[in-house]
Amino acid sequence: MKLTIGSLELNTNLCLSPLAGYTNLPFRRTVREIGGCGLATTDLVNARSLLENNRRALELVATSADDRPWAVQLFGAVASEMRDAAKKCEDLGANSVDINMGCPVRKVCKVGGGSAMMTELAKTAELVRGMVAAVKIPVTAKMRLGWDEKNLTAPDLARALEEAGVAAIFVHGRTREQGFSGFVNLQGIAAVVRAVKKIPVIGNGDVTTPEGAKRMLKETGCAGVSVGRGAFLNPWIFRSTAHYLETGELLPEPDFEERIRVMTRHLERNIEFFGEERGCVLFRKVIPWYARRFGPSSEFKKAAVRISSRAEYEKALGEYREWRRQFLDGQGELRDPFQPAKLEAVFAGDGPLQRNEIPVPKGPVENW
Repeated sequence: MKLTIGSLELNTNLCLSPLAGYTNLPFRRTVREIGGCGLATTDLVNARSLLENNRRALELVATSADDRPWAVQLFGAVASEMRDAAKKCEDLGANSVDINMGCPVRKVCKVGGGSAMMTELAKTAELVRGMVAAVKIPVTAKMRLGWDEKNLTAPDLARALEEAGVAAIFVHGRTREQGFSGFVNLQGIAAVVRAVKKIPVIGNGDVTTPEGAKRMLKETGCAGVSVGRGAFLNPWIFRSTAHYLETGELLPEPDFEERIRVMTRHLERNIEFFGEERGCVLFRKVIPWYARRFGPSSEFKKAAVRISSRAEYEKALGEYREWRRQFLDGQGELRDPFQPAKLEAVFAGDGPLQRNEIPVPKGPVENW
């Protein structure tokens, strides 16, 4: 199913959500190569830092020919900076600019960005109006349901933003107070869908399976689904979901060798982009996500989270293959049926989501 956002037509209605520290260029390219992703968005970028050509900010907006279409997500609360940063994104070739109105992290909210933008509707709408007027590419907004359960401002904000000219709304079905705890509120997303007149609303939160995506679409009426942590847990989710929505058929899970191939390709892109040592060090936090689906993998994770070079990665992988043999039968399959961690989302099927399956920041949201 295609999705139109302003002048931008996507091949599928499935999008990669911004995920701080993860949705960098190497990961976006890896997801795109697997297939099914209609739009991928960068990690959130500080508008002022981008205008100042901060090295880190420029790294976050880096792209490549195979990273299309792509959106840059900006955060900030100074209207002139957000306007000028949007124009800079357009000049850099971005296909869309997204405004972060959902990040619950304190360092973002304390400067008036992220979820804090949901508390001042008139000011936020005026800021957005300036951004829309400054660029020709679509401007979208990513929000939560509100600051807390007593302030579910998303429907009102969505109406205001539509009037201000945004081309689409992305909404995570939790409040800022919730962080990533509790359950996604599908009816909250549906309320945002009903609040707007013409623009598409894309739902987000806890989608980890094709069935979960389909249920979100059905129960909320949203035009598309955006996946963040679920994509890191399962980079194949876009391909499998696109196929399922089109045919009703579930594709088989990738086998062990395919998972190794994609993980290795991801590392190669990390090295290409960040350099060998930094690329490997940054990849330490990525490997455990892949390894969750390998079957027994404790020995591999112990070694892999210490790698600093491609050679150390290959050594750890080779030793893991040997260690893993003890669990295989004559056909090279796991001898005892291994039940990988359940991936169904809160609203995917009948069972509840196992909360330990998608890592989240620790402690109260105010301390993030």
